[in-house]
Parts: sequence; C-alpha cells; structure tokens
Amino acid sequence: MADVRIDQFAGGYPWAKTDTEGISRAAGGPAWDPLVAHMLDVAAVVFELWDRYLSLSVRNRLAESFGDGNDEHARVMVAFLVALHDLGKASDCFLDQFGTGRAKRNGLDRERAVWEKMARAADLPLAEDMSRVHWARHEHITAAHLARILGCECFECGGTGTEYEDLHVVAMLLAGHHGHIPDKHTVDVAYGAAAPAVWGATHSELAALIADTLGVDLSQVKEKIRFARSASLTLFAGFVVLADWVASSQTWFHYRESASSIESCWEKSQSEAAAAVTALRLARWQPPALTWSDLWPGTEPRGFQQAVIDLLPNRGPALAIIESDTGSGKTRAALWCAYHLARTCGYTGLYMAMPTRAATNQIAVELRAFIAATLNDADSVNFAVVHGTAQATDIVHDLLDAARADGQELDDLSSSIEPGLIGDADPAGLGRVVLDPWYLRRCLGLVSPFGIGTVDQLVLAVQRSSHWFLRMLGLACKTVIIDEAHAYELYQQQLLESAVAWLADAGASVVVLSATLPTSVREALTNAWCRGHRTEVEDAGQSGPITMVDAAGRVRRGGPVETPPELHTVVTLDEDPGIAQLAARLVERVEHGGVAAVIRTRVSSAVDLHAAVVEQAKERGWPAEKNLPPKDIILLHGRMMPRDRLPIEQRLVKLTGLGTDRGQRNPQRPQRLIVIATQVIEQSLDVDFDWIVTDLAPIDLLIQRRGRLHRHQINDSLRAPQFATSRMSVLVRVHNQLPIVEPPDENNRRPGTLDALVYAPYTLAATWEALQSRRGHCSCERCAIDNSDAIHLVTPNDSATLIESVYGAEPRAAGELGQLLDRTWNQWKMALNTEQAEASARAVNPYKCNMTPIGVAELASGAGHGDGEEGGAAGIRSRSRLGDESFTAVLLYRQNDGTLTYDNAGSLLADLKSHNPTRSKRETEARRRQQSDILLNTISIPARWIGPRRIPKPETWRPVTEYGPFAKLHVVELNTDGKCINEPHKVVYSSTRGIEMR
Repeated sequence: MADVRIDQFAGGYPWAKTDTEGISRAAGGPAWDPLVAHMLDVAAVVFELWDRYLSLSVRNRLAESFGDGNDEHARVMVAFLVALHDLGKASDCFLDQFGTGRAKRNGLDRERAVWEKMARAADLPLAEDMSRVHWARHEHITAAHLARILGCECFECGGTGTEYEDLHVVAMLLAGHHGHIPDKHTVDVAYGAAAPAVWGATHSELAALIADTLGVDLSQVKEKIRFARSASLTLFAGFVVLADWVASSQTWFHYRESASSIESCWEKSQSEAAAAVTALRLARWQPPALTWSDLWPGTEPRGFQQAVIDLLPNRGPALAIIESDTGSGKTRAALWCAYHLARTCGYTGLYMAMPTRAATNQIAVELRAFIAATLNDADSVNFAVVHGTAQATDIVHDLLDAARADGQELDDLSSSIEPGLIGDADPAGLGRVVLDPWYLRRCLGLVSPFGIGTVDQLVLAVQRSSHWFLRMLGLACKTVIIDEAHAYELYQQQLLESAVAWLADAGASVVVLSATLPTSVREALTNAWCRGHRTEVEDAGQSGPITMVDAAGRVRRGGPVETPPELHTVVTLDEDPGIAQLAARLVERVEHGGVAAVIRTRVSSAVDLHAAVVEQAKERGWPAEKNLPPKDIILLHGRMMPRDRLPIEQRLVKLTGLGTDRGQRNPQRPQRLIVIATQVIEQSLDVDFDWIVTDLAPIDLLIQRRGRLHRHQINDSLRAPQFATSRMSVLVRVHNQLPIVEPPDENNRRPGTLDALVYAPYTLAATWEALQSRRGHCSCERCAIDNSDAIHLVTPNDSATLIESVYGAEPRAAGELGQLLDRTWNQWKMALNTEQAEASARAVNPYKCNMTPIGVAELASGAGHGDGEEGGAAGIRSRSRLGDESFTAVLLYRQNDGTLTYDNAGSLLADLKSHNPTRSKRETEARRRQQSDILLNTISIPARWIGPRRIPKPETWRPVTEYGPFAKLHVVELNTDGKCINEPHKVVYSSTRGIEMR
C-alpha cells in the first residue's frame, strides 16, 4: 500500500461531496471530501456487508460472477469495482458544482476558490472555464470510460483488440447507482464530458490506487468477470447502491483532510464502516436451535403444521405453497419455514408481503414477537414495517422507541426518544426487535433484515422503477412470505410470478399462503420457481394442500393429517327486490333479534340501502337520537376517511367478534344489529354475523364472506332462533331466468348492472351457474337436506371444486345460459389478456423464452418509469396494481373564521407547525400526533375526478401547502358543509356517504 498523502498527487483533488449542510466544518473538519476517500469508504462498507449482511446464497451468486466461484476472490473484486462507481466525478462538469447554487449561501464559494487553486497547482486537468464544458451526469461518465480503464481493447474503448463485454456490463450497472441503469445512447453521449486525452490519466491513477490498496491485480480484472445468471446483474447493481448509501452517511463517515495519507484513510474507512454496519444492525439472522414450543410457548404443531415441517427440504432453497382456510395455522407454519431456512440456507432474514396496510399492521405485532423468540441473548435486530403510512402507526413508534432504548446512536428522528421507554422487565425480548429510522427511507425497508409490508413492495421489485434492483437485493437475501395469494388480481399475480423467478435465480426461498388456489395459479408459481432455477418441473402427481418444490424442481405434496372442521351453510339465490323492499325485509327479519350484514358491491348501493333501512327502522320505532340513525344500524365503506371509518371498524369488532375473554361468549354482542357494508368488511376484521346478505360476487369472494358467518361457535347460544342455521342470501337481478351480469347496454337492448364494472361479468355468471348446479346436492353424506331445492355449501370440502368450476376450463352449457357464458367468457379472456399484457410490458424477467439470461440492456430505465410510489409517464410508469389511477389527499375543514380543522365541527384544530423530533421528547410526541392526524384525514381520490389534465403538484394547492407538514401533500379544503373550496372543486365529503364527485 503506497503511503502517499492525498494532496501529493493530482488524483487526490477531485471531490466526492462538499459540506453543503455545514456538518463537517462545524465539527472542525474540511469543506470537501476527496473522491479517493469516499471510494475507500465504499470499499470498506462492501467488505463489512459481504461478511455480515449478505445471505450465503447471494454471496454464492456474486462469487460465480466475480471470483470463479471463490468467495474471497469475489469479495475483493466486488469491493474494488463498487468503489469505482463515482469515478466520473473526476470531470469538469461535476467538479464545477463546488460552491454553486444553494451551497453558495453556506460559504462554500470561498472554499471553492481555495480548492480550485490547490487543484490547479497539483495539475488536475481542469478546463480554463469549467462552466462551458460538455455536461453529463457523473455516473454516466463512469460507464463511458470504465471498461477502457479496466483493460477492454475494443473499438468503442479506442482500441483494436479484444472486447471484454462483461466490463461494459459492470460499467452500466455501476451507472445505475442513482436509480436508473442507463441505455447505451445515454452513455455514449457522456463520453465527451471527460475525454480520455484529458481525464484518462486521472481516472487510471485513481483505479490503480484503489486496486493497490485492496490488493487487486489490475491486469487480471478483465479475465475474472463472467456473468452467468441474470440475478447477478441485479444483485450487483443493488449492492452498489446499498454500499454507497451507507458510506454516504455523515453520521458514521467523516470527511478526510487532504493532508491525510491513503493508509490512514483506509484504516479510518474500515473502522467507520464496521461501526456503521453494527449500528444499522445489518447482519444475518443466526437463530439458535429451537423447538416449536420455544417459539410459541405452550403449543405444539398441529397436524397441518407438522405436515409442512415434514415436507421442508433438509437443505437448499424451497418454494412452499400452503393452501388452507383461515384459522388453520398457516402463518405460524410459514414462520417456521423461514426459521428453518435461515438455519439451513444462511438467509439474512424474512419479508412478509400482505394484501393491505391494515393486515400488515396487525400481523406486525405477532411477527415481532416471533423474531424476538429466535434471537440469541445478545442480538438486537431491525424490523421494518413497509407501506406508505407506516411512520404514523403505533407499531413503528414502538420499534423506534425500542431502538433508542437499546442505546444506539440513531441518525434521524429517534435520537430524541428518551431511554426507559422500554422497561427493564422485557421477558419476551421485544425491546431487542427495533427500527432505526434509516430504514424509513424509500426502498430501505426491504433492506432491513426483517420486514413486513404490502405486496406492492414485492411487485415493484420487478419493475423498472427507481432503485428497483435495491429492492430486489433486499428481498433476495431472505425468505419471502406472500400472504393471501388468492386475493390478488391477475396483473399482480403475473408480477408475483416474475418476482418468484428472480428470487429463485438469486437463491432465496418463497412461502405462499392462500385459501384454495386455482390449479392454474399453483402451476404458474411452480413454473416460475423452476424457470429461476433453470430446471424442469418434476411432479409425481401427489395430492394435498401443501406443495413443496426444491431447487431441482422436485414437487412433493402432502397434508393435512387431520380433517378440518366442516362449515355448513345454506345458500339461497334471491332475486334482488330493490332498495325499498330489501330494507323492509332486513328490518322485519332482524327486528326481534339477529346480527345481520349486507355486503354490497358498490358504495352508492350501500349508502342508498343504509338510508332506506334507517327510514324503515325509524318508522317502526327503533330508538335514535335526533338527526342520527339508530345505533343498531351501521354503515361501513372504503370512501370514508380513516377518522370516520376506524371507529366504526373497532365498534364492529367489539360488538360482533370474540370478547376480551376469548374462552367466553362476547358479552358486548347486541340483540340486534344491521351492518351495511362494501367489500372492506371482508379483510382484516374479526366479525361474526348470524346472517349475511350479499350481492352476487365471484365464488372465491362468496366463500371468503362465508367465513364471516357463524365464525365463532362460542357465540352460537347468543344467536336468535331464526338464525340458528348458517344462511347466506345472494341477491341477483334476473331477466328471462338468467342473471343480469353485464354492464348497461348503450342502446338499452338488454338490462345491465353497474356491478359489472367492478367484477368481470363472466365470473358473476359462472358463479351463479355453479351455485344453481348444486341445488339438492351436498358433499357431506351426514347432512339431511330438508329441501331438494336447497343449495348446501360445505367448506372447505367444496371450496376447491367450486373455485375450479369458475376459474378452470372453458364453460360448457346449452341454450341462452350457454350463450351468456360464452359471450362473457370471451370478454373475460380478452380482459385477462390485457392485464397480462400490462404486466408483461412492465415486468423484468430474469430469463427469455429460450431460457437465456437477459442482458444489461433489458435493465435500462429512466425517469419515465417513476420511483415506485409516484411519478413517471403514463403507459410505462411502474404500478403495483391496475384499476383507475388515484392520488391521496388530506381533507381539512376551513371554519368561518379561517381556522383549519380536521373535523367539520371545528373541535380538532389542525397542527400546521413543523416539528423537529431531534430536539426533544415533546417535539417527537407532537410530530407523531401530527402524523397520526394527517393519516386519519387521508383519503384516495380517483384521478379522473381532476379531468383530463394531470394532477396538479401539491405546491400549487395553496394556501395550506405553504405550511411545512403539508408542503408535499395534496390538501383538499372543505367548508363546514363538506364542499371543496380549492382543488378539485366538485368534491364533497360527509361522514356517511364519504367522498363523492358532484
């Protein structure tokens, strides 16, 4: 290692960062950090992450590409290459930014003059007028010249010899560290921004210095890089970003003085990298040997769970597909899989993908306890909750508090949290499962060793949004659990297949949890897994609800050992009588006792029925306060803001779910109750109804709704006599003895339903036909059907057959029913093809149809692809789900005196101050209250309500957005009557009808 000072050679004067915030100078440090010092910082971080964070499978993939399979050789080679990511900063166009713009106000213009004088004196080849040179982004300059510097002799590199294509691939991947891997044209344009005749010697000098420091033979680099797998491309690109982001934190890394020696810089880089990785808890999961009862005291695995355990491979990655109804213990079985696979495969941790934010927040509590139970005594780990409103949730606040109480110096808002918030008595060890605020930033939640979030994060990891490869790196180091797989639309399912293929290629494991899946979905997931492993499916044809596939493509199935309890339901297909008659029927049937739910497809239908039921009930003398509906009539739908919806959900669970003593009947259960709701009642709510009335919906949703009927046997003795039998009434509008399932005809040639704009007409027609065909038949031999016309449903026995009859083969029926099914089937297949096309256009797949790996050109993206949450151009932007595009907005009420409040009554004042949580505990608490209030008033608004124009940027929605906490939010101002007075003008809101466009 050359013991040379930075200021003794020209290559020591390009800078990587300048002190725009004044942090370095305030601590007595320099105003700029030498590029060579930052390169050494990044290399040191790579070493630490390689040794402590990367899963063994990811290390193996990188070793294949950068070390001929040798882990240590690859470790050094990857550190060297990643260190060169900012080489393009040695260019006039980048260096000219010193002390310009906002930095000029921080006194950096004076520091610029000092730096430039020194740099010119050292013969750094700066242009006479740096502002007039060809401009390009520094990462693109790196890509334009790196292959030549590392020994490529092709024509593009100015030579006439051998082309080393993989050097060009590495250069492109390094150029993606600001979010987007560029295309070749972009890099070609950047070539002239640092011509080799001017900057080539400086670039080569820097590369040689880093190589010498790390012990790399520069002449051999071009021979050592061989990309054999697609996953190696994305893993390397993600690793570049992660190492750079860690090394760029001024909390852990300090600017180096130009008088420092390279040797002393390298020593400091190594010590600071070790401290940073330790503080951020970037470490592999290393659980001790544990039993099931160690993880869940007082329990033993059920037969179904034991079947999962028995099918797990002893070593190597696995795809597990576990299909069972709610309550069977799927979640714990999946967590055991993650524990077992961490021990056998050396994974960094786990990520659990959930269908909704509400489900994420609920399961996060259980997952935290599980993680705590797997830790060694001295361990402390990061656990991230990943979705758009996570920072306002109680679980995230608890995790942040635990991080501060753990004694770590945090680099963000939690530095103000006072010790002692996690008590000394913590027998469950929850205080060791924490969250550093660093992981609250975009994409980094997936880097955290442990995480839970919405499935959106997973489907965005295979689309070309900004830093998508960092998401993939974080996931590839883990076991990924996908919950509620049956609940996702085809578009998401297609993207999940791409994700499974990428994860398989990277050596990760995947656990899929679901109710009964159509055979086609199960097979698609299995095929995706085998594509990632570049192998064929070997299926011996075993049966069972648990599917286990190993890395060789061998499929094993089994379970359950015990027969699950049968749930018997009488289903009736009733003609929809219209709002008035349905309301009268509901009130009359429940008047003397019963807890009923009506699930409507559209919000407007639910709202109108609620109004009619309230009117009927009042006419019959149901008690109610003035101008309020009776307390035993509840309306719930998704167009309410959380401030109005959440108390209703909490009340519903309190009244109709299990009581606080789960072994006793719920004493809060009312004598009578009518709940009118939309699909929001299907997910994440523990509710138990005596009778369910539902609009016709696809069969899988009807089965799911059946799960809210007679849910808890312990409440059976409280049910009214007329509801002793589990009964579900399915409302259908009929014309000529056929269900009306198609949208209204423009020419009014046939009756239609707006429900067809929500659910595919074919799935409605096929569901109706499947139920009709079951009249008088029952899969349970013990049942005595009291009516030959009855539809008797037994779950889970009938679930698979019914689902397959709707989503399986093309329908076969005669007459007008056959014509309806054929017509809607063709329309449905066309719609599915459109969804598939949307997914295919956005998804990045690791292998082409002929199973050859994709190249770096297929990974190229740009600003048009967005950042994963927003932004981008129509048609190519990354999207986690289809449907009408929408945007989120915060609703605030402007009172007559100009005051802004969260409610129309004016009792909840809006806090418009900017709170700095690093100052005090009081500021932290104020910031959290503010976040919570904003979340409670946040709602989704269809983009079409704005009209054909683009959604105006938040800063244009004056005057509210001039206030700090609302500066980046869309804020809808309402008057006290709920009418919008800014953007969009035609929006109105009420606590019952929710948000509407008038």
